[in-house]
Amino acid sequence: MKDFTNKTTLITGGASGIGKIMVRLLLEQNSRVIIWDINQEKIDETIKEFLGKGAISGYRIDVSDTTMVKEMAQKVKDENGKVDILINNAGIVVGKYFHEHKTDDIIKTFDVNTLAPMIVTGEFLGDMMKQDSGHICNIASSAGIVSNPKMSVYAASKWAVIGWSDSLRIEMQKLKKKVRVTTIMPYYINTGMFNGVKSKIPILEAENAARAIVKAIKKNKKMITLPRYIYNITRLSQGLLTIGMFDWFTGKVFGIYNTMEHFTGHIKEFYK
Repeated sequence: MKDFTNKTTLITGGASGIGKIMVRLLLEQNSRVIIWDINQEKIDETIKEFLGKGAISGYRIDVSDTTMVKEMAQKVKDENGKVDILINNAGIVVGKYFHEHKTDDIIKTFDVNTLAPMIVTGEFLGDMMKQDSGHICNIASSAGIVSNPKMSVYAASKWAVIGWSDSLRIEMQKLKKKVRVTTIMPYYINTGMFNGVKSKIPILEAENAARAIVKAIKKNKKMITLPRYIYNITRLSQGLLTIGMFDWFTGKVFGIYNTMEHFTGHIKEFYK
């Protein structure tokens, strides 16, 4: 999607964190932006803040509610026309050891992180295929390529997103459709979602992460990690080292396996 001018972009979880920053960046590049978020107050604040920057609207929605997604998708089409760019950004994390998870934690994490991007995409993909243009960007996580204690359910939800997202990209190619798919796998981002995380690898600043994502969409990138070197180091290490050596390299050298020890995250607000 080389030019955002007059293109309609829908961003889930768009009223805070990197979602909100992407709203601003896309408005600045003349895109019409639609926010989907669970928090009406933050939607109103975001629209008020950016109203002078371009065409912006917002809808309160729980993306884990399939019925609501289908109804809201139709409402968006009726009121705004076709969606050219979809950014599946909404996500939650419950930072606990697996045995500490309640069943509801597991179900909700998969409902929001895994099933919602698929169901939301399903509501808009048909129109994109029909017009033979569009872009879908799925915000996964580097946790989808590196296992980590206290992130088992979150990591599993993001592994699933990566597999689905990149398969969708290949399907569009196979069907000769000009619908682009970008999979983003960021490291921890400083948005509050991962409050308390301690890391040897620098935690990403939200502004820089949002800019990198928008740039990846603009350049039709297929799959990127943030920072970029994580993918190469991880895949090379996983291919060359035994599991024991990889655990030592990842856990001791980079300290990844200890990053969640002091995690607090959002107490009441789950969306990024």
